[in-house]
Amino acid sequence: MLLSILLSIALIGEIPSAPPPTAIDPVIETLHGQEIVDNYRWLEPLERESTAVKTWTTKQNEFTRAVLDSRPGRDILEERLSELMQIGSVSSPTMRGNLYFYTERQGDENQSVLYLRKGHDGEPRELLNPNTLDEQGLYSLDWYRPNHDGSLLAFGLSYAGDEMTVLYVMDVASGKWLADEIAGKINFVGWLPDSSGFVYGVLEDPTDAYSRAFRVHTLGKHPRQNPKLFMQDDPSRIPGANLSRDGRWLIATTFEGWAQQNLHIVDMTAWQRTGEFERIPLAVDLGARFAPNVIVGDTLYMFTTFEAPNGMLYAVDLNNPERDNWKVVIGERDDAVLRTVSQARGMLVANYQKNATTRLERFTMDGTSLGEIELPGLGSAGISTHHDRTEAFISFTSYNEPSSIYRVDLRNDDRELWERPDVPVDPSLVEVKQEWTTSKDGTEVPMFIVHRKGLELDGENPTLLYGYGGFNISMTPSFIATNFPWLEAGGVYVVANLRGGGEFGQSWHRGGMLENKQNVYDDFYAAAEHLIERGYTKPERLAIFGGSNGGLLTGVAVTQRPDLFSAAISAVPLLDMLRYHEFLMARFWIPEYGSPEDPEQFQWLRAYSPYHNIEKGREYPAVLFTAGENDNRVHPLHARKMAAAMQAMASNDHSEKPILLWVDRDSGHGAGKPLHLRIRDVADRWAFVMWQTGMEPGSAGAR
Repeated sequence: MLLSILLSIALIGEIPSAPPPTAIDPVIETLHGQEIVDNYRWLEPLERESTAVKTWTTKQNEFTRAVLDSRPGRDILEERLSELMQIGSVSSPTMRGNLYFYTERQGDENQSVLYLRKGHDGEPRELLNPNTLDEQGLYSLDWYRPNHDGSLLAFGLSYAGDEMTVLYVMDVASGKWLADEIAGKINFVGWLPDSSGFVYGVLEDPTDAYSRAFRVHTLGKHPRQNPKLFMQDDPSRIPGANLSRDGRWLIATTFEGWAQQNLHIVDMTAWQRTGEFERIPLAVDLGARFAPNVIVGDTLYMFTTFEAPNGMLYAVDLNNPERDNWKVVIGERDDAVLRTVSQARGMLVANYQKNATTRLERFTMDGTSLGEIELPGLGSAGISTHHDRTEAFISFTSYNEPSSIYRVDLRNDDRELWERPDVPVDPSLVEVKQEWTTSKDGTEVPMFIVHRKGLELDGENPTLLYGYGGFNISMTPSFIATNFPWLEAGGVYVVANLRGGGEFGQSWHRGGMLENKQNVYDDFYAAAEHLIERGYTKPERLAIFGGSNGGLLTGVAVTQRPDLFSAAISAVPLLDMLRYHEFLMARFWIPEYGSPEDPEQFQWLRAYSPYHNIEKGREYPAVLFTAGENDNRVHPLHARKMAAAMQAMASNDHSEKPILLWVDRDSGHGAGKPLHLRIRDVADRWAFVMWQTGMEPGSAGAR
């Protein structure tokens, strides 16, 4: 396709100076007393549902390719990115006896491959290679779960980023796939103790995101014979489940947004005897998060933010689950946020977050601290443990530290480097620091700032500011190899820790959700103004980037503060906040954003909805909107409608500050995308940002 576009450009002799026009077909409705005009509702159907939408999208994609592929130095940029994106990656292993399961991607492989070692230092054996299933590399391994002794493996595959996972089962010794196959966006709950089957979640209707049920599968039986345990009973409540290792206890979870979850207990032995699936309330309607981290025998170790915004851990006797019987194991701390807890032999390992960096600490089963686990530095870490051993694997990364896997003995903190990919850059040449700014309401907001050591901060440095700010998700340090063309050329990369995230506990999250959502955007503007005031950059050289909820962030920023930025990338975004809840799985997000159907919440959403706040005749930053046609989370209608509206209404000179749209027909929300498409996408982003901030690809900080 690229060759044909370049040939067409050569034949025409010049790049189109403006995007293709879009037909206006107004739909007028009144919501809570306000008249809303939607000129581009005809762009809402998927391409398979509308020839007109498909034709329009093709023209938009061709315009975007013509603009981006013609950027000077793009060939240099893509060559460098190809080298950087061929850096391998490896995961922490999952341990079963002397078997170590892990994924690794090498060189130019499109997808990660599942390997098995006998012994932690044994020879790798390839178990599953998704790259061999499809010539284009569009199959991806979504998850894998070995049974208790590692003899069987359940795994999930999806295609072209659609996340509609299909479950399969493998005999590990022979590598043969069993006949069992279950479709319907499967999530795996747990193996039965005798490995005769497992509990899983499935969409009863693959076209209905709100039809999730939980069933029990017996190996060798057809899925139609699988008994149903329970299913979703409300579109805004996401059901889930955890199964104890002995198969007796199932903890049924109800996810009512990122600030509240409910837990019920099910005695599976009673269900097996009577066929009655009785859910006993454990933590219901308490307005807090609850998570069943670990089940040991009849004791549940339960994480919660109930009366503890920074998180704590209780031990609950599942035979006597009343709240008066809960026992505090790990109490709340003022200076750190408890994120997760895992079990090793004779101990618990807590993952804390302090100032958006990880701390790991060991505890006895009754909560006595055994001390922190030393980490290589300030960064992000996760730990893979197993209940029957003190051997564990720590994954660690930072902005100047490639993702590395360490093998550690939790008894004495002895460690060794297990795996680390070679990288064709020198991370020590990069400087990382954390600075704080004051938001509009006086809240102190931190950010990580990354740039080449010795860089002169003269107010002229091209800078990319990244943000997310939602769903209790924390933006912690990670090594991003594809940032090095930017850093090497003198660019500054900044990640802001906005409210709405989980960096500082539940109060930080609540401070950026629902009626408080504007705080997220104000925090973002404060970060941008800090970078300008401190002499890092200026608006003409400042670009912003965000994806999904972060795509909403950049969409809002463009419409509220177009004076502050030169360019924006809004990837797989939400942008029409008055209709977002009508598509795909978006009703799950009402607890985070609010519902346009509620009069008060409508006012919050209308105030910042990017699609409804574009001003005709105003000049805006250059914008690159991206979407995935197979996205099962955020519908591509958002990017399509917003791009069409801005192209029609902005006063931009599109040859200099274009409004671009790229809809990827071979991807979804981002997961599972093959290497060659990832290289293209990253090259698009950097070519666009470098252009708009005055940097030349391959330069040493050109102005």
